[in-house]
Parts: sequence; C-alpha cells; structure tokens
Amino acid sequence: MTPPTGNNRFDDEDLHGLRIAVGRIARNVGRSAADEGLTRSQSLLLTTVARHETIGVRELAEFEGLNPTMCSRMVGKLEEAGLVTRSSDADDKRVVRIHITAAGARLSDQLRARRTAMFARHLGELDDDRLDALHDALPALEALGELMCRSREVRE
Repeated sequence: MTPPTGNNRFDDEDLHGLRIAVGRIARNVGRSAADEGLTRSQSLLLTTVARHETIGVRELAEFEGLNPTMCSRMVGKLEEAGLVTRSSDADDKRVVRIHITAAGARLSDQLRARRTAMFARHLGELDDDRLDALHDALPALEALGELMCRSREVRE
C-alpha cells in the first residue's frame, strides 16, 4: 500500500514507474564514474567538493546523507588518489576542511562533460512530444529532489 501522496494524480503503478525510471537514470549516470576508477559515492563526493571548492567533512557528510565516519573514509580514498586534500579549519582546529585539487577539478569537469553528453545523446533519440514533456517536468523533478533532500535532513 502506497502512502498518501497529497493528491490523486499518481497511483501505485505511477509511483513505481517514476521510482524505477529515476533509479535507472541515476545508475546509468553513476556508471560513468566507474570508468574513472571511482565508486558512485566517491564521484558524488568529488562533485560536491568541486562545486564548493572547500567544504567541511561534517557539512559534506550531511549534504550527501552519509555518516561522518564513512564520509571521512571515502574522502581518504579521494585524497590517496590526489583528487582532494584535507586541512584543519583556520578558526577551529577540530573542523576538517576538504579542498579540491587541480586533478580533482579536472576529473570532476570530465565526469560532468561525460554525463552531459550522455544525456544529450539519449535526449536526441526522443521525439519532440517527449522532449517537451521532460522539459516541462524539469521544475517539478527539481522540486521533488530538493524536498526529498530536506526530508532526509529532518529525519537524521
């Protein structure tokens, strides 16, 4: 039984279909990181650090929905690969800051370009009606993603 959605527009099959479709897209996008020797989680961390250039480990863990210990381990793998560095915060020595390296920024840019090209290639195979529907759905999908992230933060 599906929990109430707040409206009657999506039945159980619609919700299942949306979840499956989004999951397939996420898995296929995540596979591009494996070509670079990263796990999907490491790729997500690298992307987040690259976007911020510098971020605290706790903040990074919260942002990605990881416990700080697991996040720190994954950051260690990225550091071993020369993609990020760690340092103590200038104001609070207990806080560890993560910094993107030049190699990490280049790899993040490559992954982004590869993912963008993958989307462009597959979108190019859709007909105009489906492209219009996806374009119109983009704000709703973004809102759903934000809502789910905020909901996760409230539960933790």
